[in-house]
Amino acid sequence: MCTDVRRAIGITTAEDVATGLVEDHQLAGPLRVYQETGDDPLLTMPPAGIAQVFAEEVRAVASGQAVEAIGIGMPGLIRNGFIEESPNLRQLKGAQFQELVSDALRELGIRTPVYVYNDADMVAAGLAATRGHLDRMIRVWTLGYGIGFGSYPQREGVWEGGHMVVSLDPRERFCGCGGVGHLEGIMGQRAMRLRFLDMEPDEVFENAHHGDPRCIEFVRLWHRALAAATANSIHLSGAGKFYLSGFNSRHLDLNLLDRYMHEMVKMSPLQSYAFEVVAGTDEISVVGAAVSALHAAFQVVGV
Repeated sequence: MCTDVRRAIGITTAEDVATGLVEDHQLAGPLRVYQETGDDPLLTMPPAGIAQVFAEEVRAVASGQAVEAIGIGMPGLIRNGFIEESPNLRQLKGAQFQELVSDALRELGIRTPVYVYNDADMVAAGLAATRGHLDRMIRVWTLGYGIGFGSYPQREGVWEGGHMVVSLDPRERFCGCGGVGHLEGIMGQRAMRLRFLDMEPDEVFENAHHGDPRCIEFVRLWHRALAAATANSIHLSGAGKFYLSGFNSRHLDLNLLDRYMHEMVKMSPLQSYAFEVVAGTDEISVVGAAVSALHAAFQVVGV
């Protein structure tokens, strides 16, 4: 049995573009965060440009050390390194992204295998790895520019939970994919900015706290939408713990969320659910991406 320490590099785009070296399910040094202006520096980059940025970040983090796998968490519907759809980074639709990053790395003299995953799934994998929960089901909502739904272990299927329909109101058209009534069209950062053109999302929650009726009504809708999506998951996959992460998780009122959940989940065997807000999404996602890539790499070689 091999006792050598296995090293991998993880990259996440969950909150920042962050890259880290991972050993034995934990970071082996500080995260490297890609420095660029704007809320999301990837929005205006072509796919090859993003791949080049990632390759440069990998080289900087590796610092000449050998690594056995590279895992990348990206938003969207991803199968075998191919990005079938990415509403929040639309230029990536149809990109053979695993191949693009591998090509960019080879130009830098790095031939380590690359694996690309959905970013929310990497948060779930990171939570499982860092909390010693690799033996149980993990579900996580990531509340950021978009809304991600991650699960561990990874399962076959689409699992685009952020595009779950939670409203029948035909006016709910704020989702980045263009769909009506989607969770992301209510909770996503982009969607909130489109809905409230006169204030930023943080101001909406602050004004609700100070009694603004319009903002209070929206904050209730925001929580009810998350409760509806979570209740749908429970009715399909059973109860359990749901982790809540991402920069907008700071706005959660767990008491309000729990009240709405009690309205929606009435079968007693399904009421053993719980919520936990977790910080440090970048660190968790980087570990999840690296651990997932290591698992995939050693499955391939039969170790």
